[in-house]
Amino acid sequence: MFTYETTDPKEARRFRIAQFNGRNATARSAGTTVTGRVRAIVENKSAIPAAWTITIIPEEPKTSAPVLRPAPRVRAFAEDYL
Repeated sequence: MFTYETTDPKEARRFRIAQFNGRNATARSAGTTVTGRVRAIVENKSAIPAAWTITIIPEEPKTSAPVLRPAPRVRAFAEDYL
């Protein structure tokens, strides 16, 4: 798990929306980038300015699938119906 703290309300909202919709979110901090599912967002109300602690469960990057070629179109059957 990766814990990330932010004081930006727009960023906290973006993570909340990603958590609600079940989408992956990307957090960049101190030169590291973590992509994964948002598990929790906790607001620290005693902090000035307001701060949010975000917990992300990292996911492995997906490997790209090989590109499949489309099937060739055969005109042999079309001549029978003309």
